[in-house]
Amino acid sequence: MPDRLSHTRKHCSRTSLATILVVDDDPVIRMMCERVLKNYRVLQAGTCEDGLRIYETEHVDLILSDMQMPGKSGIDLLRQVKNIDPAAAVIIMTGFADKEIILNALKEDADDFISKPLNLLQMETAIEKTLEKKALKEELVDIKHSEELKNVFLSLISHKLRTPITGISLLLQNLQSGMFTSEDPIFLDSLDMAIAETRYLDHLVADLLAFSQVMSSSDEISKIPDDLNGIVADVLMQCREEHGIFDVELETAPRTLPPVLLDAAKIRFALYQVVDNAFKFSGEKGHVSIRIGSHVDTVFIVVSDSGIGIPEFEIAKVFEKFYQIDPDNTGQIRGFGLGLFYAREFVRQHGGSISLTSEAGLGTTVTISLPVNG
Repeated sequence: MPDRLSHTRKHCSRTSLATILVVDDDPVIRMMCERVLKNYRVLQAGTCEDGLRIYETEHVDLILSDMQMPGKSGIDLLRQVKNIDPAAAVIIMTGFADKEIILNALKEDADDFISKPLNLLQMETAIEKTLEKKALKEELVDIKHSEELKNVFLSLISHKLRTPITGISLLLQNLQSGMFTSEDPIFLDSLDMAIAETRYLDHLVADLLAFSQVMSSSDEISKIPDDLNGIVADVLMQCREEHGIFDVELETAPRTLPPVLLDAAKIRFALYQVVDNAFKFSGEKGHVSIRIGSHVDTVFIVVSDSGIGIPEFEIAKVFEKFYQIDPDNTGQIRGFGLGLFYAREFVRQHGGSISLTSEAGLGTTVTISLPVNG
């Protein structure tokens, strides 16, 4: 089933006007509706099939549909649209006062009815009320979704912190009880473990602070011409130093590019998430390559690694919030599963795209494409 919610969010920025889709086999009625609804963006369809096709390809806030049309009816369209998005707003226009017709429409969750011949004031009022009701529903859904995300995030942090803190705590308790001396091999192994866990916690806190800043400014964007090669070089050096893995074979292919119009902080963040994952999953002696190129008015960055790869069934999930690839099911993969989610959001804010191809055991390739002029 299509993700109608993301489809809506993806296209909302195209216009500040609410979009009404008028579906009626009578072109005169469609034209009249378009003239009356001058405060809206109006799309037209003459059949249920055309209406559904437009709904699936365009951003639509509300459907105003005739009941009786050649082929499928307004009830058929209502049913199909609600199957795609239960929160869709649909008003049925009908010249029939048959109770059974009205009950069927209510059963399929029609938002309102308008009688024919049309009363234009009634139509405008019904549309306004339905859009207000839809906005309220969406706000409530967003609040509920935010609460759910908050609970997931708190649970995730708790789980991430518990294991390293437990290991460090056990070492300190054993030291306090005099269980072993400073020369005891078990003590030395435990000390190494505690140091590693402390570093892990340090990275975790740094990631938490970074994401806190990112989430507070995720909707803000300020683009100026910048050097993409320089950003790539800085991110590569940062990742290599943070991971402390110097046996990973690196291959970089910088290319002369014109200054690219971008928000450097956001693109740096997005690229860091991709390169960081390449190091994270490539082992100590893997291979990471970064290639920069351009085509017409688009530049692209291709990051490939020889790591563990991603099973096919997980590829579609990697850009979801809080989703992490954890091949050993330890629950202790560094990070919070937010990196690629925000990387995709920031690239999209630039009018670009990010795609991923992978195969389990054979590495992963991520491609970021950006328009030169933003």
